[in-house]
Amino acid sequence: MRAIQITEFGGPEVLRETELPDPVAGPGQLLVDVDAAGINYADTHTVEDSYLSRSTLPMVPGAEVVGRTARGRRVVALTDNGGYAQKAVVQEYLAHDVPDEVTDGQALALVVQGLTAWHLLRTSGRLAEGESVVVHAAAGGTGSLAVQLAKTFGAGRVIATASSKDKRDLALELGADVAVDSAPESLKDRLVEANGGKKVDIVLEMTGGPVFDASLAALAPFGRLVTYGLASRTPPTPVQAAQLMARSRAVVGFWLTHCLGRPGMYREPMAELLEMTAAGRLIPRLGGVYPLSEVVRAHEELRARQTFGKLVLDVRA
Repeated sequence: MRAIQITEFGGPEVLRETELPDPVAGPGQLLVDVDAAGINYADTHTVEDSYLSRSTLPMVPGAEVVGRTARGRRVVALTDNGGYAQKAVVQEYLAHDVPDEVTDGQALALVVQGLTAWHLLRTSGRLAEGESVVVHAAAGGTGSLAVQLAKTFGAGRVIATASSKDKRDLALELGADVAVDSAPESLKDRLVEANGGKKVDIVLEMTGGPVFDASLAALAPFGRLVTYGLASRTPPTPVQAAQLMARSRAVVGFWLTHCLGRPGMYREPMAELLEMTAAGRLIPRLGGVYPLSEVVRAHEELRARQTFGKLVLDVRA
């Protein structure tokens, strides 16, 4: 089968197309003929071995696939890597049947980024009716879904941030009440101004560095900053307990891996997201489809923040 493999850690240049033997499914697993694989920002960390879980070589990256089983089931599934290939083995309990109304790209947008957005708001952020929500990188795969879900879940005001006017316009189109520049300089002031002069209740943050620092400073008493990434590859200023106590603020970390296998935290929200998408109440945005041979370009553009929405790797092309 055709696949993308890495034999050394590094940047996009280490991603190389090759021929590998077909994988074999074991007990409790499914072999999927892959139609498309999802590309996530976390993949860029996996390739350079800077992710939360360590990588081993050689490896085929890719954490999500959509395709068909030998019995013809159309499924979308999480993988333990191995997604950038024409065939992949997945755990059966991590595979979901895809409704006919949901496209491959939409299904891929939901299984990592959609579930993450759902849990950022419901589980970690504990969004209450009428609260304000800041969504950083609001035109990205997770952010574009978080904007829509925040409105659906009852947020009083959704404040989007993005790096360009086109991305801010997309966030407004998706339902954000206001969109501001994501540059860290004076970001705290822009967030407070966008919330009518009041500090904000929830921030969904995946950049790190000074964006994290500004977001924490913008939190109202009992506000929650949910951190789920480090896209800038720059750690924030260390948070002291006194900073949190003095203003009754919270910093909450989130990693989707901890939801797998826990009752009510994987299959049920995924079913809800698929149903919402099939009914047209949630619209995952497809940002680009890349043939397998152009995976390096996909990673380069993702890291350069030139993309929006869900990125898809067409393993058949």
